Amino acid sequence: MINLSEKLYTVAAAGKIDSLASSQFGLPAYTLMRRAGQAALDCLLECFPEAKNILVLCGAGNNAGDGYVLARRAQAHGLRVTVISLSDVSRLKGSAQQAHRHWLEVGAVQSPADLNLDMFDVVIDALLGTGVAREIDADWCAVIASINQSAIPVLALDLPSGLNPDTGAILGCALRADVTISFISLKQGQFTAMGPELCGEIFFDDLAVPAAVYADVGGEAKLLAADDYHWPLRSRSSHKGDFGHALIIGGNHGMPGAVLLAGRAALRSGAGKVSVLTRSAHINAMVGISPELMVHASDHGDIDEHLLERVSHIVIGPGLGQDDWAQRLLQQAVRAARPVLLDADALILMQSKQLAFPEQCVITPHPGEAAKLLATTSTAIQQDRFTAARDLQQQTGAVVILKGSGTLIVDAEHCYVCPYGSAAMASAGMGDVLSGIVAGLLAQGLSAVTAANTAVCQHALVADRLSDAGQRVVLAGDVIEALRGI
Repeated sequence: MINLSEKLYTVAAAGKIDSLASSQFGLPAYTLMRRAGQAALDCLLECFPEAKNILVLCGAGNNAGDGYVLARRAQAHGLRVTVISLSDVSRLKGSAQQAHRHWLEVGAVQSPADLNLDMFDVVIDALLGTGVAREIDADWCAVIASINQSAIPVLALDLPSGLNPDTGAILGCALRADVTISFISLKQGQFTAMGPELCGEIFFDDLAVPAAVYADVGGEAKLLAADDYHWPLRSRSSHKGDFGHALIIGGNHGMPGAVLLAGRAALRSGAGKVSVLTRSAHINAMVGISPELMVHASDHGDIDEHLLERVSHIVIGPGLGQDDWAQRLLQQAVRAARPVLLDADALILMQSKQLAFPEQCVITPHPGEAAKLLATTSTAIQQDRFTAARDLQQQTGAVVILKGSGTLIVDAEHCYVCPYGSAAMASAGMGDVLSGIVAGLLAQGLSAVTAANTAVCQHALVADRLSDAGQRVVLAGDVIEALRGI
């Protein structure tokens, strides 16, 4: 059976699931709302067991209805509950109106003027959920800002208010939740761009919607699961020639570290042999640091044909620069009839020199590099990372790794999202290490998309383990060294 919690949906797809649950399986909207309220209460009790005074902030849609159900059940459980509506309750319709009416049987709805955050242990965000389609009004933003500035923990129902559920962008302002419980479907915007930061810890409850409902609605993306992406197994009788030969090209003047990191990462992730092509001035230092690398000099931007014949995969870009030397190397690399990973400066040169992307290709842009390729801005990329990654894939034909919070991996048919990683990884050279890991996996025979998924997943997991062990900042070299324990 498909693990439903691994599939990610847009708002439109989630709406189809709700509709099918009602039309095909006779699940009324209010039944689902009552289940959501109970699931939210269970989450509240599990995550905030010491909380006694609860503030429920409600808006005007079904998300508010979930909040009213939670309020009634929390009060019945013995918690002290205050409900404040930021919207005119006369606007409530359908199931939300029904939930509001049932709450009024046991409690009252107060106005925002009565808000005193000092009274509460937890705030329940039932303002907007997935129903937001435009930037939030200024008066609501003022309330949201006051909560964000307080030290009170927030439990968001379905989605933090102000977070675009499809893209992970902020719609003017957004509540910062400590915990989010998502109902029926996980939304793709929860896991990329600002989603991970705003959602906090994410819980999922399908509200007992039958699995058959999901079979008729395709997920737009899928979360990477660590259990699905392992390092390749090795036969006891294998030798280094069985695991490929990766060539890492780069390390222009003043930038030897990038290509060295990529080469070491390729070795640590399992490539049988790794060659590095760089400036002659860097060779002695590289051999001294990592004698396992075969280091070749090129001061005029030439690649020896015999070297190209021996290698199985090429990485070009780490520390490459954009001068004539870099351009000559890039032109030869993309014509070499070998699978190529293009990173960093190589991507900028591909766009500026209007070079054709090779057929077997992986690209690893960060938002700034993606913006160059798509002739837009990094801000625009971050506003809709899913569209940007798909546009890059269509433009280049490559397997695309769009790096950043919630890294995306896109091929011609699929989109994957990495739920691992943190701000501890925001350090120089981390992308070079990722490129090296991808190269090491490609050299061992993994397909481009499997190598990309495995590399992104394991790269982030290793960094998370180091961060969890107390490292505030994880360096690129730390990740390489930690690979020896995998």
